[in-house]
Amino acid sequence: MLSLGSLAFVTPWALAGLLLLPVIWWLLRITPPQPKEVTFPPLRLLLLLRPHEETPAHTPLWLLLLRLLIAALAIIALAGPVLNPQADSRSNAPLILVIDDGWTAAPRWRDRLARADAILDQAARDGRSALLLTTSAPADGGAIQPGRLMPADELRPIVAALEPRAWRGSRAGVLQALQQARLPDPAETVWISDALQDASGRDSGEAAYTLAEWLLRRGPVSVILPADSDRALTLLPPVTDAQGDSVMLRRPGGADLPPRSLTLRAATEQGRILQREPVSFTAGSETVTVRLSLPSELRNQLSRLEIEEMPSAGGVQLLDDRWRLRPVGMVAGGAIETRQPLLDDLFYLQRALTPYAELRNGSIAELLQREIAVIVLADVAQVVGSERQPLNDWLEKGGVLLRFGGPRMAEAGDDLLPVRLRRGARQLGGALSWEQPQHLGPIPETSPFFGLGGGDDITVSRQVLAEPDARIGEKTWLRLTDGTPLVTAERRGKGWLILVHTTANSLWSDLALSGFYVEMLRKVIDLSQGVAAGGQDADAPLPPLTVLDGFGRSVQPGPGVQPLPPRDTAGLTAGPRHPPGWYGRLDSRRALNAATADTVLQPVSRWPADARLLDLGETAEETRLLPPLLTAALLLFLADWLIGLALRGLLPRLRRPAVAMLAAAILLLAAGPVLAQPAGSRPTAAEDFAMRASLDLRLAYVMTGQADLDQMSRSGLYGLTEILYRRTSIEAVEPIGVNLEADDISVLPFLYWPITPQQRDLSDAALRRIDQFMKTGGMILFDTRDQAFGLSGTAASPNTGKLRQLLSRLDIPPLMPVPADHVLTKAFYLLQDFPGRYTGGSLWVERNPGGDKDGVTSMVIGSHDWAAAWAMDQAGRPLAATIPNNPRQREYAYRFGINLLMYTLTGNYKADQVHVPALLERLGQ
Repeated sequence: MLSLGSLAFVTPWALAGLLLLPVIWWLLRITPPQPKEVTFPPLRLLLLLRPHEETPAHTPLWLLLLRLLIAALAIIALAGPVLNPQADSRSNAPLILVIDDGWTAAPRWRDRLARADAILDQAARDGRSALLLTTSAPADGGAIQPGRLMPADELRPIVAALEPRAWRGSRAGVLQALQQARLPDPAETVWISDALQDASGRDSGEAAYTLAEWLLRRGPVSVILPADSDRALTLLPPVTDAQGDSVMLRRPGGADLPPRSLTLRAATEQGRILQREPVSFTAGSETVTVRLSLPSELRNQLSRLEIEEMPSAGGVQLLDDRWRLRPVGMVAGGAIETRQPLLDDLFYLQRALTPYAELRNGSIAELLQREIAVIVLADVAQVVGSERQPLNDWLEKGGVLLRFGGPRMAEAGDDLLPVRLRRGARQLGGALSWEQPQHLGPIPETSPFFGLGGGDDITVSRQVLAEPDARIGEKTWLRLTDGTPLVTAERRGKGWLILVHTTANSLWSDLALSGFYVEMLRKVIDLSQGVAAGGQDADAPLPPLTVLDGFGRSVQPGPGVQPLPPRDTAGLTAGPRHPPGWYGRLDSRRALNAATADTVLQPVSRWPADARLLDLGETAEETRLLPPLLTAALLLFLADWLIGLALRGLLPRLRRPAVAMLAAAILLLAAGPVLAQPAGSRPTAAEDFAMRASLDLRLAYVMTGQADLDQMSRSGLYGLTEILYRRTSIEAVEPIGVNLEADDISVLPFLYWPITPQQRDLSDAALRRIDQFMKTGGMILFDTRDQAFGLSGTAASPNTGKLRQLLSRLDIPPLMPVPADHVLTKAFYLLQDFPGRYTGGSLWVERNPGGDKDGVTSMVIGSHDWAAAWAMDQAGRPLAATIPNNPRQREYAYRFGINLLMYTLTGNYKADQVHVPALLERLGQ
């Protein structure tokens, strides 16, 4: 392949035919045109005889140049010219194609594959072989292995089928595999990189530098890098503190980071959107923190956080039961109010658990009347008889009862304890004691507290002692340095009975003053219902349920996915053996995420000086010139043929000017394919809108200028389009937004118009366009979205007021509420009401449509926010909850949308359905 900058030739040897142009010139020049036959009388022939000899006439110069142009175009076309080739070959050596395919490469993945396909296409044209190497470990967990050398054309479908992995790549593993493999030498390498360091790379990207340097020893290396704005983002795990819940987004650092806007989406397990929060990176900032403001009931339904515009496994956080606020009830043995709050039994418990649990106070009987996960009894010596049996039943069903010792328990206690207690309290330190206050001892590996730090400085000066028992060792979760138990626990049915042998406040120890106290209490809460660690099979591995792919989508686990260990998975990193996803049981799941709190994405700071760095986004459009050149040569040949016929007198009815005009037209047609390249003229925005709106059936919405509202309108009509396709014969395509001031809406059948007070007043031209649209068969669904519209009401919301202002300038027919026998109630489904996101409001239609509109109303007015009820994402998941949250209400919203579109597109044909029984009876007779 011959490359001349932005122009390349696939078969350059064909250009040798240009050397024949002088020969063609000479042959055409000495070949006269065919003689013209003229019939003369004999005498006239004798008079015209001349004694001297004449030479034959030559081909005209302009015709000679035309024929040379035809030959030159044919020769150049056969050379296979390519304009703006996307890759340039530097040698005929084999090609090594390296592709980063971790989740960090998920952004613009299709562009990466398109670039790889263009590179392989050129290599195939050059007749070169190629080898594929991906930098992430395979899904079966084996070592990275380079592919085999094969013709580049055979490698293209393999590359087209690639998808990003849900774990990070390893350049060190790639280098080790290359050093052990037998690669062609010399070879050219093209590396489509994510421009980020390895997962363990805090060495300025030395692994990437070393790999590129090793590949340079075999031949030239080109590294294709994404732009800074196209690099992957990381969504870190949410953090709960005293101010509430927050989540941080982190992007790779850089010298000049531009501002960037994204959207954070919070969804339930069923895909229902609970919150969509805009996120804005300021110029130069690497992180941004977003506050989540959800009520506790909705917060406990939260299952997934994700970055909407950039799907990847690292942009998703799955939230299991450890995230949810568990209801915790607290009961104190002493007085509820005290003048010394620092000595209150519940003071430290409330401060430690407020960010992580939903706290409730009351008696045991009151707490058991509501759903409760953990009950804390602070120095409650005796559980009264009427409360004992319900408490025991709750414990057997899976509850967690946490008890603290104290002066009351030291003097008297019941048997609702994991161990038997001695009467009295053990005093450590003081004037009358030989023993000193004790520190915490080693934590047993079987304890849920194993691995917690920060307890070395804790001292205990008093405790309630357990009676010696053969099973005291397996019941002990925490002990002092002298071996005496500090926390003991026992299974009771499906629940846990836990005793802390000191007080919940700082009276007997400084445990309540430490960070260890907070973490210990959080571990106890994690043992409550719904957490795998607290189930009957706490020591059983957690099998995979669903896992994430590189784009963050939930897929079924492959055969190589292994179960998670049963204990704490905080230090476990996602990989091919344990990809991010859900593990455990359906009723008790554990989430493993690709990004952890320690995940930091850093760009590769340096590349070898000899490596050629290219930008993934700066690619010119490759254009094959063979078809337009051959077309131009064929049209010019046709022009030459017509000109030859004219010169030989075979076109007697055409005079020379007509022949010249015909030849000029053919020349312009011939030049058209060559001139009409990507830089040529394109249809205007109005023409493009008219073509898209008229060539396919599309549902349309009015763009209000508010990004969130317009996106919801588009998603709503997209969801309605999908439902129409599934349930009816209507086959509409992607919905389209309408600018009433500029777009021609006459080609549309239906228009959804959400009303907002911020909408600008329409011009006279736009009002005339709307009036003509409604009077010539179009329908507009006006949606105030406030459930407050009423033609005779006195109170109006801002949305309703704006609608009235708009309608006051239009020729509006009389309206009425939808009657019970209206066609809208039976166009496809039988309906009595027409809910959207809201329900209960009135729906208004034209009173007497009539005329040339086939009895179809030109407008429908309501306040139900139908777009939000119809809205769904690409996976078919609803984007907004109905109010009240009732799946049946959403189904009826879909049914109303189907009836409305059927009514719009088919007219009033179902108005006569009431006569069907009489017609059937007559046919039967």
